[in-house]
Amino acid sequence: MQESPQKPPRPALPRLDDFPIRIPDTIRFADMDRQGHVNNAVYPTYFETGRVLRIYDPKDGLQVEGCTTVLARIEIDFLKELRWPGTVEIGTGIAEIGRSSYVFSQAIFNDGACAARARSTMVLIDRATRKARPLPPDLIERLKRMLAKNG
Repeated sequence: MQESPQKPPRPALPRLDDFPIRIPDTIRFADMDRQGHVNNAVYPTYFETGRVLRIYDPKDGLQVEGCTTVLARIEIDFLKELRWPGTVEIGTGIAEIGRSSYVFSQAIFNDGACAARARSTMVLIDRATRKARPLPPDLIERLKRMLAKNG
């Protein structure tokens, strides 16, 4: 008889306090689907709101002269339905820093409960060549200040 492989333990659910950046957003009626809950295609939009507001922050953003940042990968775990009317809080932090990329760790909270979590890989590219560029030291320092607890 063949043994069944053991599943790795599920990571603990994130808490809002795990994230250095928290952005409120409103659930819109237009976000609903025919089942009466927020459509799963809206969740990535909430995550994008959290990322973009951080990347383009006028005081401490993540932009580099002559470069732009592109989304290379996103993984989402849907954990709880969201319903209208209501609000969400988008927690955003950095989970990993690579050579030319970094990974956002994010979660959506509603009434204190985690409704979804995501990991998004961002790549720094040269605007002219459209090729990946190494992260400069000053960007790495800004990213380190945004590290999320528990990645």
